[in-house]
Amino acid sequence: MANVVDLICYPVKGCAGTSMNDALLTPAGLAHDRSFMVIGEDGVFRTQRRQPRLALIRPAVSTDGSRLTLDAADGAGRFGTLCLDVTTSAPRRDVDLFGAPFQGIDQGDEAAAWLSEFLGTPSRLVRVPPEHDRIADGLTPGPSGYADSSAVHLLSRASLALLNQRMAERGAPILPMNRFRPNIVVDGHDGHDGHDGHDGHDGHDGHDGVDWATPPHGEDRARRITIGDAELGFAKLAVRCAVTLVEQEAGARRGPEPLRTLASYRRAAGGGVVFGAKFSVITPGKLSVGDEVVVQEWGDAGQ
Repeated sequence: MANVVDLICYPVKGCAGTSMNDALLTPAGLAHDRSFMVIGEDGVFRTQRRQPRLALIRPAVSTDGSRLTLDAADGAGRFGTLCLDVTTSAPRRDVDLFGAPFQGIDQGDEAAAWLSEFLGTPSRLVRVPPEHDRIADGLTPGPSGYADSSAVHLLSRASLALLNQRMAERGAPILPMNRFRPNIVVDGHDGHDGHDGHDGHDGHDGHDGVDWATPPHGEDRARRITIGDAELGFAKLAVRCAVTLVEQEAGARRGPEPLRTLASYRRAAGGGVVFGAKFSVITPGKLSVGDEVVVQEWGDAGQ
């Protein structure tokens, strides 16, 4: 049996996440997840790929989404806290997300000045507008805010344990889950020791609707998942990028891991390395830590 062991929301794309015991799963993912984004003067989104200091900004958004707090500190000490009223009526700005054009509601000069000073480069903060109609692609397409692709990123502790085992064998330090910035972390036990690392191991008895016992990379094969009264549909494998090289607590890049080790056993047929899976929301609902994760349908890990 597998259960939810952590729920993490990232209100501002690229910034730190907040762990929660309970979360509302909306059609576009966890409530308020990636609903804000930092952009440059040209409208292009800022990311830890080029601005690793984003990881040091800890956002908090009120339940109704009307207030946003940004708090930051670095090696020099506490930078400060900014509290602002979120506006949904300000002029829209053209924004660029991986070359695709979207709109964002500018959150004002105070937020822009705070972010520009902390990041050391002119920046502004925008919010997803109510009319945002982005549909992320994949096996199960679905609405998405400013996430890289699909609305929900799910990862199992078993997958991380296997990666850390392989890294340790190479003399590399093990890594925490936050290097991979998942929304839902699952864990379970089926007597499998995690040492074989076969991507094709599916952890089920061949019948739909079974408990998911989470062997390493079992999330690769889960096509339809129910958690409480919510349902998720598999979209794609999560292709990993340079953000995984950023130590989240330090806001700085730290060498070639984990991409070097992942490349030794998790290369995707279409290019890149994969770790974790992206899902779209089929049925919204409430999620809680401890909820059972049940796979209703399995598929091919290569998709």
